[in-house]
Amino acid sequence: MKKDEESFEQKLEKAKAILEKLSNPELSLADGMKQYQEGIAILKDASKMIEEAKIEYTKLQVNEDIK
Repeated sequence: MKKDEESFEQKLEKAKAILEKLSNPELSLADGMKQYQEGIAILKDASKMIEEAKIEYTKLQVNEDIK
């Protein structure tokens, strides 16, 4: 992971904070849509991180089985 890249846990915390903002009934539609789009982008990144971790885990398992 690059030094300036957020961890999976940091991305989840950001997504939770956005969800809390979206729960505010006083949030305007425009701001809500902006927050929603940001949240979706963060969750896509987090999902990609999970998929990459699964691939790495599978590679490690295969290498361990070869030994």
